[in-house]
Formats: sequence, C-alpha cells, structure tokens
Amino acid sequence: MGKTTGFLEYPRTENPYRDARERLRDFDDLHTAQPADARRCQAGRCMDCGVPFCQSDFGCPLHNLIPEWNDLLYQGQEKEALERLLLTAPFPEFTGRVCPALCEKACNLADDGVTNRDNELYLIETGFTKGWIQPRIPAVRTGKRIAVVGSGPAGLAAADLLNQLGHTVTVIERADRPGGLLMYGIPNMKLPKEIIARRIHLMEAEGVSFLLNTAATPDVLDACDAVLLCCGSRKPRSLQVENMDAHGVLFAVDYLTAATQGVLSQATPAITAQGKHVVVVGGGDTGNDCVGTALRQGCQSVVQLEMMPKAPEKRPAGNPWPQWPRILRTDYGQMEAISLQGSDPRVYETTVKSIRVNAENRITALETVRLQKQSDGKMTPVPGTKQTLPCDLLLIAAGFIGCEEETLVRFSLSADARGRLLPKDGSHYLAGKLFSAGDMRNGQSLVVRALADGRSAAKEIHDWLRGMKPWPI
Repeated sequence: MGKTTGFLEYPRTENPYRDARERLRDFDDLHTAQPADARRCQAGRCMDCGVPFCQSDFGCPLHNLIPEWNDLLYQGQEKEALERLLLTAPFPEFTGRVCPALCEKACNLADDGVTNRDNELYLIETGFTKGWIQPRIPAVRTGKRIAVVGSGPAGLAAADLLNQLGHTVTVIERADRPGGLLMYGIPNMKLPKEIIARRIHLMEAEGVSFLLNTAATPDVLDACDAVLLCCGSRKPRSLQVENMDAHGVLFAVDYLTAATQGVLSQATPAITAQGKHVVVVGGGDTGNDCVGTALRQGCQSVVQLEMMPKAPEKRPAGNPWPQWPRILRTDYGQMEAISLQGSDPRVYETTVKSIRVNAENRITALETVRLQKQSDGKMTPVPGTKQTLPCDLLLIAAGFIGCEEETLVRFSLSADARGRLLPKDGSHYLAGKLFSAGDMRNGQSLVVRALADGRSAAKEIHDWLRGMKPWPI
C-alpha cells in the first residue's frame, strides 16, 4: 500500500512539538499539524508488506485497516480514507492524540514505522473541517433502552455503537462533564477539552442522552433492557507510609482534575503547584502529565521518582519486534523539565520511605531510599541510601488497583484479586441485565483498549437483546 518505494524515499516525520518554553506558558495543544502534502508523503511510507502486523493483535486493538486508509490518503482520496478509518475507529480525534501507537511499533518498518497516529488525526480533523462528519441518525429504532454507566472511552465507544445499532442509549455520568478520564485524567495540552465536547455534541445530535452529576443506582435496571457498567479502574494505588492524610499529599487524578477544572473555568485551580517543590511518584503517562502540569502552574521544582531501573536505550534481547519496545522514553513533560530545570526530573530505583509534616499536618519534605532489584524480581531498600527532598506537593501516580468499592457494593458485585470484573468465560455479561466493559472489566489499560472493549461489549449486548446469546433476559 502507499508508494512502493515510499519508505525508502521519505523519512519518518512526526507532527512537531511546539517549542518547550513557549508551550509551558499555556495549556494549549502540544503539537502543530503538518500540511496535507506532508501527510500524503507519510502515508506513502506504508509499504505493501503482505502481512500488516500494524492491525494484528501486536498492533491496533481496534484492528484498524491501516494499510488501506494510508493508501487512500496517499492517493489523495481523503474522504474515502476517513470512511475506511471510521469503519473500526469510533473516535480518531482521541486516539490520534493520546494513543501510544502500538501499531507503529508493530509496523514492518520496525522502530521507523509509519506515522499512523498523526495520519488518522489528520483525516478526522480534515473531516470535521470540511463538513464530512455529520450526525448519523439510525433509520430504525429497536425500542430497547440501554443505560451505560460511565462516560470514559469504553462507555462512549459502547454508547456510540449501541446507538448506531438502533437502541435508545442513556449515558449516566457522576461528574459534571462527560468523558471520564479523557476529560479529567488527561490534561488539556494533551487532549483539548473542546475536542471531547465536539464529539459529545455530535453523539447527542445522533440520539445519545447524557445524564450528568448523577450516580447510577440499581434502580436503573428496572427502567432499562440492559445496563453496561463502564466505571473504570478508579481505585488508586497508595503508598505504604505514614502521613498519607497530610495536606499536600494527593493522588494524581485528583490533581489533574483540579488543573483541568481551572483551565476550563479560567480560574486558579483548587489545587495548584505554583511556587511549590513538587515530587511525583510514578514513571508512567500519568506521572509525566503531572510533571507537565506542575511546570505550567509555575512550580519551584519538580522531581519524578521511579521504583524500577532506568530502561535500556535499545530493545533488550527478550523483547523482539513486533512486541512493544520496553525502552527508555522521554515524554513531553520530562523534555519540558529538562528545558526549564536543566536536568531530567526522573530519579530511578527510588521510593518514598517517609513523609515529614509540620504542626499543621502539612507536608514539608520526603525521606527517600534507593532500591535494588533482587534475583526474584523484588525491589528492596539499599541500606545507607536515605535522602531528604523538599516537598510541598506530593503527587501519587502509581496506577490503579481496581474498581471502587462503593460501585461493587451498590450493584452487589465482587471483583477478582486484581480488582477486575472479568467473567471466567471472557464475556462482558455479569448477571441479570448487567454487563461490564473497559478498565472496570480488564484492569487499568490504554484508551484504545478501552475503546475496543466498549465496542465488543456493545456487540455482545446487541446479540443478547436479539436472543442470540444463551443468557436469560
């Protein structure tokens, strides 16, 4: 697909970042878009590989038809390319911004893979700009009413497909805006909130209803033919140290939520890093987002602690292509910290040993300790390595450990040892009229995997409502 020799003629070129010091002044989009000609050249790099690992299980969880729409884009048939993309991808404007692009690392060009993420973002934004994206109103309604609890990526993807299949869908969301972690877990510079609002307005025009500021209760089962729980894996992993209740100790999502609310209201957020020494615990995407957000709020310093050793620069022997490469990555937040502070904020093989507080129970400093990996894989403290870090704001970005307890109690459900609602048969069906999807079902994962699981659940519910599954209604 694309141009036969395109991968030899055109170097890989991603959408460039705005200058670090410039973008630190605002919460606007991190990147600038490339023109149409550049995108066509990048699509032309998609070679006629025969076996497209990009759309396999190693690559895209949505199984997007990547070589097909890249070829159409290269040929200048942008509308047709977008149509082919939308056959499998419900929200390219989200994945085109926040997906880690598993498909690109599974590409037959290996670590020089085609810029699929930027290409799909170009297609969907071109579609909105040129008016190709219009409400799709189902021709026939089935008369079945479905409630989707939670409006994160899994919930939105399921609601979108169930609506297109003709069912009447209501999305119930306890927050004041729909989007789940898309809205309040990912900062504005990474996923602008007007992009989410644009999609929500489109879904409403297509017939999906959103009930906000509402916690779903079991009563919803009486009013609906099926209920899909997409409540996420929102129980945060804590630190096993004293003084976790101190002022200035926060879980990452609470901090990022306050920051986004401040951006949306154009007011000082309830929680701010301005003028503070910030320490972030956790080296993943959320930890990086905390670093970037703290820098934009004018923190005095930021340090990011990672328990694990520094990853290698190149693939280790046991991590061959087309697997996701477990190598060192320096993301936008770390790049910004290097630009501003002069050094990488990450400190590896280190964890928090204790939290120091003052008489008002406000955090003042951290005591850290170095860790060492043992032969059994466990990380243990190294004697004599204690250090003290000034800290006015401690952000815990150590991941999530399952569904919130109150949700399980409310719907009389039980999770497995990893906090998941994954049935033994691998289905989405729980009991009665209840189904589950996304992180609530599978555990903490990627936006694109949640989208794929939401669509899978929608298809299963559709079959169930039509009597094509052996479960009682």
